[in-house]
Amino acid sequence: METVNLDPIGIIRSPYKEKFAVPRQPGLVTRARARLEMVPPYNEPSAFRGLAEFSHLWLIFVFHQTQEQGWNPTVRPPRLGGNERVGVFATRSTFRPNPLGLSVVRLEEMCRDGNKVWLELSGVDLVDGTPVMDIKPYLPWADAVPDAHGGFAPAPPDISMEVIFSPAAELACQRSSIPDLQEFISEVLVQDPRPAYKRGGQGWQQYGVRLYHYNVRYEVFGQLTRVLAIEPEHDAGTSA
Repeated sequence: METVNLDPIGIIRSPYKEKFAVPRQPGLVTRARARLEMVPPYNEPSAFRGLAEFSHLWLIFVFHQTQEQGWNPTVRPPRLGGNERVGVFATRSTFRPNPLGLSVVRLEEMCRDGNKVWLELSGVDLVDGTPVMDIKPYLPWADAVPDAHGGFAPAPPDISMEVIFSPAAELACQRSSIPDLQEFISEVLVQDPRPAYKRGGQGWQQYGVRLYHYNVRYEVFGQLTRVLAIEPEHDAGTSA
């Protein structure tokens, strides 16, 4: 079989600086803004003619942070509590024979500066630095199937987590130059990004996550998440 060499056409710049806390599906965190920076020679403006007429795009990308770990024929989906194994092809797991992912995102704006082209996106579920291999327009009449069955994930996750902020964390959000930072952090943490086996523990559990250029420290007890501090990375310690 002839091997096909694929080159990235662009790189994602997103607020998610690590795999932890990236939404498990696109669109769950609507305030997650990202930029797709096109690389030469794929930043040719004519290649994007007509793209602005579409509200959403399909991105085909590489799971670059896990591709060296290879693939597994069975995986433990978070939606099944991390306890039951199913076939990798029945999931969207990152550990695939070919480390390719598919994500639908909202196109907020198409930008151009001379020969430089980039796309402003929202609703992304992609970690910073993700290589993008292709872009395709989303067609609602073809891509949305109203009577489709969702297997073991028939509906969006049940969100019952409450997120509150300490006075110090609220003040940090107010002083930040990032618009809607507090709302964005709330949308991320309400998804409860902890591994399934960590849920149901006794007492407060402390965690940290890197979002934008901040280390966000928070703690969880039951269905309550409390954001303790939001610290610039150069001032903060190592996140958990």
